[in-house]
Amino acid sequence: MSVSQTSSIPKLAGSFISLDMVKRATDEKGRQTKIICTLGPACWDVPQLETMLDAGMNVARFNFSHGDHEGHGACLERLRTAAKNKNKNCGVLLDTKGPEIRSGFFAEGNKIDLVKGETLILTTDYAFKGSSKKLACSYPQLPNSVTPGQQILVADGSLVLTVLTCDDSAGEVSCRIENNASIGERKNMNLPGVCVDLPTFTEKDVNDIVNFGIKNEVDFIAASFVRKAEDVTNLRKLLADNGGQNIKIIVKIENQEGVENYQDILKATDAVMVARGDLGMEIPPAKVFLAQKYMIREANIMGKPVITATQMLESMIGNPRPTRAECSDVANAVLDGTDCVMLSGETANGPYFEQAIRVMARTCCEAEGSQNSNHLYQAVNNSTERRMSFSTGESLASSAVKTAIDVSAKMILVISESGTSARYIAKYRPGSFIICLTASASTARQCNSLMRGVHAYVVDSLDETDALVDMVGKYAAAAGIVEGGDKIVVVCGQQTGSGSNNQVKIHGVECDGSVPTTDPSASTGNLRRGLSFSDFQKVA
Repeated sequence: MSVSQTSSIPKLAGSFISLDMVKRATDEKGRQTKIICTLGPACWDVPQLETMLDAGMNVARFNFSHGDHEGHGACLERLRTAAKNKNKNCGVLLDTKGPEIRSGFFAEGNKIDLVKGETLILTTDYAFKGSSKKLACSYPQLPNSVTPGQQILVADGSLVLTVLTCDDSAGEVSCRIENNASIGERKNMNLPGVCVDLPTFTEKDVNDIVNFGIKNEVDFIAASFVRKAEDVTNLRKLLADNGGQNIKIIVKIENQEGVENYQDILKATDAVMVARGDLGMEIPPAKVFLAQKYMIREANIMGKPVITATQMLESMIGNPRPTRAECSDVANAVLDGTDCVMLSGETANGPYFEQAIRVMARTCCEAEGSQNSNHLYQAVNNSTERRMSFSTGESLASSAVKTAIDVSAKMILVISESGTSARYIAKYRPGSFIICLTASASTARQCNSLMRGVHAYVVDSLDETDALVDMVGKYAAAAGIVEGGDKIVVVCGQQTGSGSNNQVKIHGVECDGSVPTTDPSASTGNLRRGLSFSDFQKVA
């Protein structure tokens, strides 16, 4: 049994779950956890992309381990057409291939059969054409990186090798085969516990970032195999030097070195991805859930969005329904505190991409509905107080969320140029809707994509605060989110511009949805682009 981590007194977890919650229909209104979907051949046409947006996709992931710039560019154009057709903000994420170690080519055929107990020699001569007796490896430092007794995992762990001897002068490592296996050419290789001597960003990665990501104004770069804070600093410089300073960085923690340096990496990055696939190759699988909980908690305290990824609904690549264990995995990630969950092959390669998104969305809603927002707020606030001093923006956000809880506000409206105030508000996990208004399309996409509970809209100007509040009140009332007598908490500033928010206000909603203003002559607001407020209504 587990104990609640958000209660002031020890008690069993799940105390807010009742039989009624198990029996009632899923309430999909106002899903807070965001969903990232990998695009691929199964779903990259405009009608399919529109279906994915309707189902709940918040971010489209472009996996640069596959494909070329021309193919990805055509897909990006179709995505933006679909988003425009649906009038929705959808973030674009470029996921780099990153450094890798791979096995080599074969002298004959396209597969080799390996027998348990036999010896296999790995050579760093990558031009060597291999067989079941000797196989090339792309990592030149292999002989002086591993030691006898260490394991080498090949093809996602389907082949396990134990190092017997290392010959640095010959560039060879002799291994014992631990299981029968049949493998193809150029399979990935993992060296658990080894600090590999490879650059974080390859020439291909730099080309992809500069000549595709920056050129096409993507919203996020997911940096693979980040191992230290310096990797993030180098990427941020690369972006700034090439005009991509507004692109947000997501670090992918995929090995033990990254976990060990996580605190420093977290300070440097904009967001984190718990990439459990390779991480499960680099650390014992039984410890992956511990690393996940640790990384999510630390990101929550720092107020940095965190993504949980890999094999969340893996069986839905070929099946219309997930396993119960997969749904529990998604739910537990939400309960851990993740801001986003990610689909990979489920959407890129499977025919059931829509079903996968909808199942994930419903599961997230159920998990969110089992949490107490007041207790979550107190847990985050107390953890932050113990760890660091509050900045002005963080103090304002904490006060706004506490105010919303105290007055039972249905909505927190954030008027923000950069989106920083919205991120701070999202950190404290209010149960209310978080609406962010911004004049920047890129800020709207970034807020709407990763920040838990934030729904972002683009407006013409942030100058007339009262008019914007009144406009949002009327839209929300029409969608059934608020009604006469409800309260709205507003976070804004006396001046416009990034970093200027310094006020928390409480507004009452009239029966027609209007919000009385202090300036009756103020002009009306104009909503240009974003999610339709009708998306907040319960999906049948």
